[in-house]
Amino acid sequence: MSIIGSELQKDRSYSKNVESFLVLQKSIKAVADAVRMGGGQEAIERHRKRGKMFARDRIEKLIDPGSRFLEIGLFTGYGMYKEYGGAPSAGTVFGIGKVHNRDVVIVANDATVKAGAWFPITCKKNLRAQEISMENRLPIVYLVDSAGVFLPLQSEIFPDKEHFGRIFRNNAIMSSMGITQIAAIMGPCVAGGAYLPIMSDEAMIVDQTGSVFLAGSHLVKAAIGEEIDNETLGGARVHCEISGITDHKMKNDEECLAKIRSIIGKLGQRSTAEFNRIAARPPKFEDKDLYGILPFDRMKPYDMYQILARIIDGSELDEYKEQYGKTIITGYARVDGWAVGIVANQRSVVKTAKGEMQVGGVIYSDSADKAARFIMNCNQKLIPLVFFQDVTGFMVGSRAEQGGIIKDGAKMVNAVANSVVPKFTFMVGNSYGAGNYAMCGKAYDPRLIFSWPTAQIAVMGGKQASETLLSIRVQAMEKGGKRISKEQQEKLLNEIQKKYEEELDPLFASSRLIVDGIIDPAETREIISRGIAMAAQNPNVPKFNPGVIQT
Repeated sequence: MSIIGSELQKDRSYSKNVESFLVLQKSIKAVADAVRMGGGQEAIERHRKRGKMFARDRIEKLIDPGSRFLEIGLFTGYGMYKEYGGAPSAGTVFGIGKVHNRDVVIVANDATVKAGAWFPITCKKNLRAQEISMENRLPIVYLVDSAGVFLPLQSEIFPDKEHFGRIFRNNAIMSSMGITQIAAIMGPCVAGGAYLPIMSDEAMIVDQTGSVFLAGSHLVKAAIGEEIDNETLGGARVHCEISGITDHKMKNDEECLAKIRSIIGKLGQRSTAEFNRIAARPPKFEDKDLYGILPFDRMKPYDMYQILARIIDGSELDEYKEQYGKTIITGYARVDGWAVGIVANQRSVVKTAKGEMQVGGVIYSDSADKAARFIMNCNQKLIPLVFFQDVTGFMVGSRAEQGGIIKDGAKMVNAVANSVVPKFTFMVGNSYGAGNYAMCGKAYDPRLIFSWPTAQIAVMGGKQASETLLSIRVQAMEKGGKRISKEQQEKLLNEIQKKYEEELDPLFASSRLIVDGIIDPAETREIISRGIAMAAQNPNVPKFNPGVIQT
């Protein structure tokens, strides 16, 4: 094992990088703080006056004291549905929490946001929660407090494969897989949404605040003329004493959460995957240095080894094919004691056909070949993979095409797609085009995928995309007989660039659950360790089939 990295020269350039990073981080923290308030302080106070706890307070009460709740999708819905007043965190809080020291997926409706109604992105978020539960065989807890589907957008959430009905289909599949599902009805639970808690293994309901029915009192009156109030129609007494639909009647939220903790505390422990782990050692260098390594100017190179040296145990990397395919770093390391396989882009200065120098985390044929073989090795050795993305894509041009870049790129994509060990992805810088795919983007099923505030995610860089889009727009306008002056072209380019830059922002990706969240780089090590421990709860790692990787 070789020690990588070194002490940094904390010069003016370093200070500028730190200053730039802290500005980014501060702006994201401001958004996060606002999102965590759900529907706002007034809505939270109204909620509490009804005798109910705020969704985030419920989660805090449920998990082990002093433990960290690893939230997924905090920024989901950010900037979306503005015409309806927005949907902070998609009206749902979800993540992984420790209950009696066991990892549990927790999903809580936030009734301060449109009464906990489901927007289309809310459905995607709930499906992600179930996906994490199924992949890792984790128990799941639903804290239900929802008015059901947001009716103005019902056509975008109701009938399709990845829509609302998929939630209940997953309930059934998870039950057959032996995954414990516990539901607490802590507010309204209406119409199709009523199936979610009732298809769980155990359901409880809070007296006077919880209710569950296929149709509320207003709809019942409209449909069959019966006059009845919601409590008599589907309250706790009805379902615990008459229908028998729910299993436990709880007097308040606190008692309900204590009951869930009690049930989880008695769950048996199944066998786990035998991922290798030894005593952890800290990196040799400070993680706060990560703020100064990434250059303020995205066109400048930096050394990915310096980043890895602040994440892996002892800053030690057993590198694979060190002298070959140098735009991708591959090697074996440990993170918090866990054995991992590292696949990381190296942003470097390269020559173009014109003899100019440019910077990019470009994947060449040799790099793709090396990464494909390393991924295969990690699968054979049962070693989880960790990807660090800063990639502009695969190399282009006649030399690359004649050298077989498409074939070598396909081998790498094949290796990632067929990989059976848990994969974890961190977007450090650029994440463009097919490079996103080859480096295990969301489409390739990483168990967790997070971006740093410095990430940019798109089909190509902003400058290239904007100029391409401008050229297409101008050609179309000129075909229609319209002449475009240079000043008009400049104005049009600025408009296109502004829109494209907004879509490059990691907040844009996070709002649509393309990534699970935006994290402080110093949290990376903790999240890798937490993710592998979580993944180890599923002992069923299929046999690796390399497909056409070796051709």
